[in-house]
Formats: sequence, C-alpha cells, structure tokens
Amino acid sequence: MVTTPLVGWMFSKTRLSKICDGYAALGFGISSWFLYLLYREVSEEHIVLRAYSLPFGSCLEIDALSIFMASAFILIGLMATIFSPRYMEKETGVADYYTLVLGMVAGMVGLVFAGDFLTFFVFWELMSMTSYVLVAFRKRSPAAVEASYKYLIMSAAGSMILAYGMSLLFGMTGTLNFALIRATIQTRAHDAWLSIVLSAIAIGFGIKAAIVPLHMWLPDAHSEAPSPVSALLSGVLIVCGLYGISRFPLLLFNSVRVSWGFLAAIVSIITMIVGNLMALVQSDVKRLLAYSTVAHIGYVMIGIAIGTESGLTGAFLHILNHAIMKGLAFLAAGALIFRTETREIGQFAGIRKPMPLSTLLFSISLFGLLGLPPFSGFVSKFLLFTAAFEANAPALAIVGIVNTVLSAGYYLRVVKTVMLDSPSENTMKLSEAPRTMLLSMCILAFLTTFLGVYPGPVISYAKRAAEAALNIEQYVDAIVHLVA
Repeated sequence: MVTTPLVGWMFSKTRLSKICDGYAALGFGISSWFLYLLYREVSEEHIVLRAYSLPFGSCLEIDALSIFMASAFILIGLMATIFSPRYMEKETGVADYYTLVLGMVAGMVGLVFAGDFLTFFVFWELMSMTSYVLVAFRKRSPAAVEASYKYLIMSAAGSMILAYGMSLLFGMTGTLNFALIRATIQTRAHDAWLSIVLSAIAIGFGIKAAIVPLHMWLPDAHSEAPSPVSALLSGVLIVCGLYGISRFPLLLFNSVRVSWGFLAAIVSIITMIVGNLMALVQSDVKRLLAYSTVAHIGYVMIGIAIGTESGLTGAFLHILNHAIMKGLAFLAAGALIFRTETREIGQFAGIRKPMPLSTLLFSISLFGLLGLPPFSGFVSKFLLFTAAFEANAPALAIVGIVNTVLSAGYYLRVVKTVMLDSPSENTMKLSEAPRTMLLSMCILAFLTTFLGVYPGPVISYAKRAAEAALNIEQYVDAIVHLVA
C-alpha cells in the first residue's frame, strides 16, 4: 500500500505504466502467503499474540475467526485487482486507485486481527476513509460524489457512536483490551450501562453491515462505485460490520446475550424481507445486486441470532460464500456494463449471443445467490435453516425459506433477460469481455461450484471459526496470563 504510489509515479511516463496493476496483485499474493503462515501458526497454538506494553499498548490477537475473515478479504481483493486493469484503463489516477484498494483491504484485515479497541478503531477508520474515496473515484460523476457523501455521513455517524460505546467501556473497566474488558465485567450484573454500550456498538457495526433500517447508504454507494470496488464493498466490507456483530456481543456482553439474540432475530427477519422486496422492483442491475446484499445480511443474522456453534458455522460459511458469489456477480455485471455502457437490465436482453462466457458466469453467481444446488449458496443456507430448526427457532428458518423463494423473482428475471430474450442489432455488435476480466470471474465461478459440490473442508474451516468465537475463555486467558 505504501509503495504503490511510488511505483505508479516511477512508471507512469513510460511504456511500463501497466506495471502498477501487477504490483498491486503481487501485494495481495504476498499477503496470501503470510496469511497461510499465520493459519498454520493458529492451527497449532489456537491464539497468536502480538502484544506491546500491555495492558495499555497495542495488541493483535489472532484466532481462527480472524484468519477466516481475512481469507475472504484477501481473496476478493485479489480477484478485484486482477479484474481492474482493463476496466479502469480509461480512468486517471490508477496508482491512487490501487493504493486505496490495498489500504481498504489492509484496514479490514487489521481490524479482525485487533485485540483492543484502539487498534481496532485505527484500522476501522483506515478501511472507512479509503472506501469513501473509492466510491467517489469517478469524481466527475455527480451521482458518485453524492453516494460517497451519503456513505460518509452515515458511516462517520456510526463510527462516532461506536467510539462513544468504547469510551463508556474504558470508563467502566480502565482498559480497551477486549480480553481484559471481558475479565473485568464478566461478573458484573446486568445493568443499564451495559445495555447502552451494547446498543452503541450494535448501531455502529449495524451501519457498516447495512442491516435494516441502517442500510440507506448501501444501494447508492454500491451502484455508483466502479464495479471492482462494488465487489469489495458488497462482498467483504459489510463483513466487517457482521464480524463486530458476531464477535463482540459474545465476547463482552454475556449477561445480555439472551435479549441480544432476540433483537438479532427481529433484525434478521426485517432485513431479509426489505432487501428482497426492494430488489424485486429494481431495473438497475447494480442496485438490484446491492439490495440482494441487504437480504443476504439477513440470512447471516439468522446464525448470529441463534448463537450456537451450528448457527455460527452456517453464518460464517454464508459470509464466505456470499463474498465469493456476490464478488462474481458484481464483476460479471461490470463486464456487461463495460461493453454495453449501461446498467439497465433491459438493455442486456439476449447478451448471451455476443458474450456467452460472461453471461454464463453471471448466471452461475445468481443461481448461487438464490441457493440452488449444486452451488455453494445452497450449502450455507441449508446449514443456517437446519440450525434454526435445531435451536427451536423454526420461524427464522421458515422466513428464510420464504425469502429465498421470493428472491427467485428477481434472480431468474435477470437470467431470463440475458440468456433467453432476443438481442437487438446493437447488442449483436458487442464482443466478449477481456481475458483478464474473465480470469477473475472464472476463478470465482469455479469456487462457487466447487464449494457447493465438495463443501466439507470449508465447512470445517467455518466450524473452527465458530468454535473460536464461542471459546471466550481461551481468548481471555491468552491475555490475562500474559499480563499476570
């Protein structure tokens, strides 16, 4: 991230100007290798600590949940970077674009590794500030600037509320370290202050996760951003909010867990219904996909509301599957937009003829998001609904199934338009998407299919993340023993 602007400047005046594209992809490749080394370390030791001057200094506390989330961030970041060179070739400031993308992913990885609120908040703001600029990257577009401004206002408000909750926790415990906060307040009886702190943190994370009614920024931001950025926003940035919602109530607020689960269930139902109903009436393909994201946040909230190991396993698996499927959907939609220069679904009629591979990959993403076998979305939805029945919460499962049927109305409408409708003369003049775009899309389509046909290893991966989220004692003891 730090050296990318320098590389872009060095080669901007030469024939090697495209080297910045490869340099950014190399950065993600190196990050993948170091994440793999961390994964091996966490597999052996369960908790990896990088702590400085405890109890007041910075702390990184990395467990299986942190690794699971970071793997989704880096994967979609890499795919968006591979897709970007041709898509962004007519834009200026490409080195700035890659710097911002790398910075946003670095912020996301840092916050899931953070073991204290100060470190967490620094990375949270790095992620937020870079994403504001990326939404408005096409600064000549008034709609993009407006969308970025709306996102900035709402997200900044959420950050302030989140900071207020952190300040209350610091006043109550004298520390910002997650484990030490838990060790201090775990014997505290339920009181109004804990409820206020939980409410502040839930609202702050809820805005970033775009749960209803805190989702108003998402449709505009995801629609107006460049399509690779939309893939990142919809695929993984919202995951940061979901990470906070799944991690901190379990870690810090055991005494109010029952009331939190009930509230999460209500939010899940409302979010699913609103997201799917709004997606049904969209004619803009990116706005349709954005509202689809809102609906899928509702599905993830089913597992978080249940709070059991099986529920969280389904939630985390759906987070990863949604990141892959929605990343593919936005990239494939971006390829169609790249050729047609429109986002109107009606203008994609019969585009299968000139762009057969792009439309096939787009259809795979939509079938996966719908939850049809043999794609990965079916597996994670099945786990979520099964967990709801097992937890004696059949209403959540039934609402989820009904919403899945409802979502078929817009997913299949898009598939019909691109695959079955008759093309116009202008459509027949189009050509297939560039190879670099197709490469990233094919990788994500392969993962969407492979993880549906052979889900065992990734289910185990998600289960280890769920176990880490629920194993509060291990998380706390790693720090408490170090301080003692």
